[in-house]
Amino acid sequence: MQAQAIAERATEESHVKSGASREFLTFVLGDEEYGVDILKVKEIRGYDTVTRIPDAPSFIKGVINLRGTIVPVIDLRLKFKLDKAEYDEFTVMIVLNLSDRVVGAVVDRVSDVIALQPDQIFDPPEFGHTVDIAFITGLGSVDERMLILLDIEGLMSSREMQLVQRLTQ
Repeated sequence: MQAQAIAERATEESHVKSGASREFLTFVLGDEEYGVDILKVKEIRGYDTVTRIPDAPSFIKGVINLRGTIVPVIDLRLKFKLDKAEYDEFTVMIVLNLSDRVVGAVVDRVSDVIALQPDQIFDPPEFGHTVDIAFITGLGSVDERMLILLDIEGLMSSREMQLVQRLTQ
């Protein structure tokens, strides 16, 4: 798993060095806009009822059956410890196709697909030990907007997310 993540980072870095633009699906959580690599997105669907899993952390909403595949559903607002999640007609689930599984990510709303040139992507700032930026690959600048670019593969593979993997096996 670690080797694959390193290979993916190397591929991303070669795209940046080669001057190729990268496309991101942008979405909103609270007041902030985030982006994930469009190549990780399988589909976008409305938020439906999920089957709760007993004793799961609050950010794991449960699972859904997506055309015969059991898909764990993570509420990113709760995962990032933002304000309480409220579900309305704009709440959507981004179904992500990760290296070894499919995962649903609940977000407030989807914005757009944006192509960023290498000069529009900046390294995340260093906060020392006060803020964990392990799953932030960079900050994207589009006009007056700032996008937080996520390493969604790394986030969904982190140690605390191992329950997600156990739920689908």
